Amino acid sequence: MHKIKRYIRGRYNYNAIILCALVFFVIGGTAFCMVANSKEAEENRQAAERLLKGEPEEVEVVAAAIKDAAEAQRAIASSIQPGVPIGTTQPEDDKKIVYLTFDDGPSENTKKIIDILAGYNAKATFFITGANEECRPYIKEAYEAGHTIGLHTNTHDYDKVYASDEAYFDDLQQVGKVAKEQIGYVPCFIRFPGGSSNMVSAKYNKGIMSRLVEAVQEKGYQYYDWNLDSTDAAGGTKDDIVKNACTDKINHVVILFHDAAAKAATVEALPEILEYYSAHGYEFRGIDRESYVCHHGVQN
Repeated sequence: MHKIKRYIRGRYNYNAIILCALVFFVIGGTAFCMVANSKEAEENRQAAERLLKGEPEEVEVVAAAIKDAAEAQRAIASSIQPGVPIGTTQPEDDKKIVYLTFDDGPSENTKKIIDILAGYNAKATFFITGANEECRPYIKEAYEAGHTIGLHTNTHDYDKVYASDEAYFDDLQQVGKVAKEQIGYVPCFIRFPGGSSNMVSAKYNKGIMSRLVEAVQEKGYQYYDWNLDSTDAAGGTKDDIVKNACTDKINHVVILFHDAAAKAATVEALPEILEYYSAHGYEFRGIDRESYVCHHGVQN
């Protein structure tokens, strides 16, 4: 009986020691956390004070963090995400928006266009090719200026691009690499060479456009045609381009331009076009994931 009592008493003493140790650990840990949190709170308070005082290093750090977060969000929103919807074919009719879109760059004209757009605080979309490697830094410059980068084609050789479904996606992958080198990711916005309604592709592959318009969307891309053609591809003069690129009959205007090296007339016409739409109450936007999507009727 005495042995049992001694065992119980010894067991209680052992448990008491453990309990005391746990209590001490919890109290000590809590105190440590309170000190640590207090220290962190004080550091945050001091940083906030420095920021409010406008100390350069604090302002620069916060500004850089905000910019990085915004760029990351922009990249996520504009990158390929299969299964995530892109754009709308039924935009809000009360908003007047013009989407200036430029195909076939980059070239020296791309730089000129970027500078003109900056003077009007206007945003645009550049559907790039793999041409003119020496001008590729303009892709990055356009992106950093807030414009949208989309994919057009790597080679722009119809007989190669539309030889087969696989050939088209191989070309798209190549121009996607060009974009990624300049802006850090592959954008989801694309424009088919000749547009989705082109008939040239029928010479090389019957029915390919009917297949591609479905396939690109399944892979996480969205394709964009236009509802106003500036006719600069046909070699129109400055006055021709201005006349064909200006309208007040459409609320959501998607204009086809080109910024290839031979399109000096487009550069000359652009200021007058910007002034026209500004005077008529339009907002200039680059295409984004929420934008109006203009699709042509597929002919092949």
